Amino acid sequence: MENNITIPKSSLDFLVQLKENNNKPWFDDNKPKYLIELNHIEAFAGALLQELSKTDVLETSSGKKSVYRIYRDIRFSKDKTPFKTFWGGSYTRATSARRGGYYFHLEKGNSFFAGGFWGPNAADLKRIRSEFARDAASFQKILRSKSFISTFGTLQGEQLKTAPKGYDIDHEAIDLLRYKQFLIIKRFTDDEVLSPDFLEQALDTCKNMRPFFDYMSEVLSTDVNGASVL
Repeated sequence: MENNITIPKSSLDFLVQLKENNNKPWFDDNKPKYLIELNHIEAFAGALLQELSKTDVLETSSGKKSVYRIYRDIRFSKDKTPFKTFWGGSYTRATSARRGGYYFHLEKGNSFFAGGFWGPNAADLKRIRSEFARDAASFQKILRSKSFISTFGTLQGEQLKTAPKGYDIDHEAIDLLRYKQFLIIKRFTDDEVLSPDFLEQALDTCKNMRPFFDYMSEVLSTDVNGASVL
């Protein structure tokens, strides 16, 4: 890989300090330090975007654009601490023909990359379930592949306790039909995040999401007869 961008230890350490001093006066006093660490994260995000764009088409225009603001929206939250205590960001796939998105979360002791469908609308969920009911084998093949299991383990997400409306509890694909969310997550240790090859590991993780994304994109861009709805 051409890029050798790394995450410095100071970027994770700053978050620990922020968690212990989550208030505006401390943040204002330490804003120069914050901007230095933010620059490291944006550089990493930009390098990953550059590499990922070689194999996918993304709407996200830069690493800077991908990184979320550190400021929390506390208007409707009981937690009034003003700042997030993690570095987060995402890359959006381009056009409605490419569904799914890449998300990263960097925090000491809690770093991961994730992708999928956090809150699918009723129409999308109905379409996905109709495909599972018609032919679950294609999706199960992806979930059972060596690359999926070694990277993500299992499909994650909230599930119904019983069968969804319109489906029998004894349906052969009931395990899939129960899902209300479709998430895949790869967790990383602090040592992995700080290692020289983390960019390559992150890229491989994102690449291993593609069969899952491609399947969902095909389903959600067609009707039950396979005709395009775009």
